[in-house]
Amino acid sequence: MASLEVSRSPRRSRRELEVRSPRQNKYSVLLPTYNERENLPLIVWLLVKSFSESGINYEIIIIDDGSPDGTRDVAEQLEKIYGSDRILLRPREKKLGLGTAYIHGMKHATGNYIIIMDADLSHHPKFIPEFIRKQKEGNFDIVSGTRYKGNGGVYGWDLKRKIISDGVLPCCPGWSLLGSSDPAILASWDYRCEPPRLASRGANFLTQILLRPGASDLTGSFRLYRKEVLEKLIEKCVSKGYVFQMEMIVRARQLNYTIGEVPISFVDRVYGESKLGGNEIVSFLKGLLTLFATT
Repeated sequence: MASLEVSRSPRRSRRELEVRSPRQNKYSVLLPTYNERENLPLIVWLLVKSFSESGINYEIIIIDDGSPDGTRDVAEQLEKIYGSDRILLRPREKKLGLGTAYIHGMKHATGNYIIIMDADLSHHPKFIPEFIRKQKEGNFDIVSGTRYKGNGGVYGWDLKRKIISDGVLPCCPGWSLLGSSDPAILASWDYRCEPPRLASRGANFLTQILLRPGASDLTGSFRLYRKEVLEKLIEKCVSKGYVFQMEMIVRARQLNYTIGEVPISFVDRVYGESKLGGNEIVSFLKGLLTLFATT
């Protein structure tokens, strides 16, 4: 009697299974908001459009910190329009910090990947499919948007923000069009213009010298994380304010998490005022020195 030889395929890791079964992935977008009444409907519309056209399973979690301008009311209307399975409003009574906003949002996230981004239209959702492709190609733990590689850049910043995050001069023709509230124009934004000429290296350059993190953009807040990786990093981070995003990357390197990068263009907010106050520069320098001394 001929013997039957049973071949067993090697046991696959969770990461290998995720790469081989992309349809099982779900992406939870965390949108912390404070006084974003005018911007929120547009960023949600762009997110829904991008995800729907790409066939990506998603949810958008809005964490509003007691905005006095009626942002919460707008979020409630968006939840009704798009459905509570896609838009989840999870408000808090007051501003409690960015890190705690992420923790609060992740408690309600059902996706195995988390996307963090600004709600003020500075980050265009059309880059998200590129983040996802990059993550799958390299099986990365984190994919970070970078303004300082390839055709990435910054447009519309004042001097203070340039100092905080590696200043650049705007050079994109037709910049005035980006001030439009027309959804058709917003959806068709094309940032792939001539790469901006660097005016100074500011905080990002100083950070690269002191910390050598192995990533080109430390102060950006447009990223994709494996959910469990983001949870672990938030546990390790102690910084607040604008230093928080920088520490996340530094701690990721310490924990040997892999980081991929996608060039993006950051555009200054369309509506409202920047929340970057004068004290942030001093806080940034203090936080940078603390990280230098403890990492």
